[in-house]
Amino acid sequence: MMDHDALLSPFERMLETVAAPAAVRAVEAGGDTDAMRDAVAGSGFLDALVAEAAGGFGLPVAAVQPLWQALGRHAVPLPVGETMIARALLADAGAPLPDGPVALAVAAPGQTVVVPLGLVARHVLVEQDGRLALVAADGAEATGVARSLAARMRWDRLDGMLPAPAGGLRALAAVLRAALIAGAADRLVAMTAAYANERAQFGKPIGRQQALQQNLAVMAEEAVAARIASQLGCAGAWPPSLAAAATAKSVASRAATRVAATAHAVHGAIGISAEHDLHLFTRRLHEWRLADGSESWWNRQLGAQRLTSGAGSVDYVRAELAAPA
Repeated sequence: MMDHDALLSPFERMLETVAAPAAVRAVEAGGDTDAMRDAVAGSGFLDALVAEAAGGFGLPVAAVQPLWQALGRHAVPLPVGETMIARALLADAGAPLPDGPVALAVAAPGQTVVVPLGLVARHVLVEQDGRLALVAADGAEATGVARSLAARMRWDRLDGMLPAPAGGLRALAAVLRAALIAGAADRLVAMTAAYANERAQFGKPIGRQQALQQNLAVMAEEAVAARIASQLGCAGAWPPSLAAAATAKSVASRAATRVAATAHAVHGAIGISAEHDLHLFTRRLHEWRLADGSESWWNRQLGAQRLTSGAGSVDYVRAELAAPA
């Protein structure tokens, strides 16, 4: 049986060293990413999902999910999880593996899309008309959102493409985003609880107020829901089924707005200051919520599948749970 702590601990220690809040801020300000990128690449974790026959670790995605959560917990400003997915897909297709970080995108020919972390990617794995192509991250334009590393990109019809995975690239990216949301939500719960116990008002910590305790409890429930949904999305077959991806992303995206709102409500004015670390995580929650389909988008996909299944709701859920891993 795999020891997940033995896998997560060194990864977490690396992130604590190279992706401290000061380093994250520096990258967002246009600073160099070489040290962070080289540390992640040198760790070998980028090939966690690559089959052993192709030189990787061949880990199941359930084992990699805690690593993706850690990326969210540290607000890592590089497409590390995306690169893991891209390298695994390319290795499975027998294609050469690229150097440097890889972002993920789904776009029709000539369509402009927002690519998360596109400004710090060296390549983009693009799905176009059910096919994949690895292209240089040229022509990336900033979105205009302060400190965001997302980029606006467009591609005309691409050549030399590989078959897209079952369910498409968006489902893989959605499960990744759900894990990132879960990790950032966990970090925000810890930060907000600590602040509530430290901030005194009228002679006692604000965390002793019953109304605030209720808000913290609901916030923690939402974070746990996001984590469980993410784990479920990674627990079955890979690529995930539509139902698994939709459930993971829908629940996590819904939790993202509630967790971010509660964190800012408890922190008050200090939480919106540029000097405080809170916004490093709440900004990402909002960005990841929309990336690769918001909760409403995935709810529509799941609802459409349910309506065309021909089974009752209970039988539909049972069939999805019984689907082979």
